[in-house]
Amino acid sequence: MADGAGNNFDIVILGGGSGGYACALRAVQLGKSVALVEKGKLGGTCLHNGCIPTKALLHSAEVADTARESEQFGVKSTFDGIDMGQVNAYKDDVIARMYKGLQGLIKAGGITVVEGEGKLVATSPDGGGTVEVAGERYTGTNVVLASGSYARTLPGLEIGGRVITSDEALTMSEVPDKVVIIGGSVIGVEFASVWKSFGADVTIIEALPTLVPLEDPALSKGLERAFRKRKINFKTGVKFSGVEQTDAGVTVSLETGDTIETDLVLVAVGRGPNSSGLGYEEAGITVDRGWVPTNDRLATNVKGIYAVGDLVPGLQLAHRGFAHGIFVAEEIAGLNPQPVVDSGIPRVTYCEPEIASVGITEPQAREKFGDDNVQIQEYNLGGNGKSQILKTAGIVKLVRQKDGPIVGVHMIGSRYGEQVGEASLVVNWEAYPEDVAQFLHAHPTQNEALGEAALALAGKPLHSHA
Repeated sequence: MADGAGNNFDIVILGGGSGGYACALRAVQLGKSVALVEKGKLGGTCLHNGCIPTKALLHSAEVADTARESEQFGVKSTFDGIDMGQVNAYKDDVIARMYKGLQGLIKAGGITVVEGEGKLVATSPDGGGTVEVAGERYTGTNVVLASGSYARTLPGLEIGGRVITSDEALTMSEVPDKVVIIGGSVIGVEFASVWKSFGADVTIIEALPTLVPLEDPALSKGLERAFRKRKINFKTGVKFSGVEQTDAGVTVSLETGDTIETDLVLVAVGRGPNSSGLGYEEAGITVDRGWVPTNDRLATNVKGIYAVGDLVPGLQLAHRGFAHGIFVAEEIAGLNPQPVVDSGIPRVTYCEPEIASVGITEPQAREKFGDDNVQIQEYNLGGNGKSQILKTAGIVKLVRQKDGPIVGVHMIGSRYGEQVGEASLVVNWEAYPEDVAQFLHAHPTQNEALGEAALALAGKPLHSHA
């Protein structure tokens, strides 16, 4: 591996989250010298206050539900409540172990880690540019912008006191009695699920007509049905008009004129790009409302400067960041890698029940191919032995181009996030239902539901009606 001569490197990466560190690890494998600039902790949002901690909370929530509902499985147990101190200790231990492992990988790779706040201060006509950290300059033949995202808010929703974002929600020392969540997409429904399992009274406010509005309508419908059953309250197609804090609580006003009294408001309206004050525009990088647009090869408008992860408009997922980082390292090394296409990225929402999908939805398929050129198949988990053992309801829905490949797989049910791997292979390898129907799926598993749906779509159903 070439050493960075002084402060000159093959690649300087601004941000050590999913996109940045993946790029660094792959680049050193390919013999490149790398400087990785990070002002916080390596691992970024996903590891420290995103995917990993939220999933730990969701597992605690699942254990709480298991204890509470054990009698139906013939097990006598009592649910005595939630010890948030212990929940947080468990969550922090998971993060600490993952963080230690990541630091080991970075160190073993010989990556130069620069701690501090970096700023892009110059670009070179030959390509690449210079990043400054605490007065010191680091020049890269290539620069990768990987500065990630932050928890957004809306006008009239000032964060502070009893109005919080997911960042504060992950460090709470007690469970709120009542909470209103503004935003019914991934972050909103995951926290709703956690707090309901922990014993809170939860209400979600979503301005669009359905919960998880980016998913296939069948999944939105299924989640709403499940949340009603769990007594998670939600109001869709309605906007908030203001919040007012007092010592006793918060009053949330809706545009309908209704008000809700609550102890806490979680603002879960998505994440915005982290680009402000980092010198991008001054250095000549095109920035659009904070986002850094790229071509399909993740190149910005300036030669030798790339952008990856949440900074680039599209799905905000850690594994998209990993894929972007690896792609850019290979692109710089001249390997001509395949572009990362958003529709082929698997998506999981880890509430109870879980939602997992990959590919395009039924409405998107109808728009793309025309109404007469789309076939769908829904397989109900009522016919799946393992799902019945787990007492979960849900569906696996396949969307197919008529006489063509499966272009979308959409699933809802307990633990269905774990099934998204096969779904991803099916869509990305452009499999036909007949192909998937030939695979043997172990019985009894939830994985079988994918095979059953394919059998039905291929015209030879086994445990379902045609």
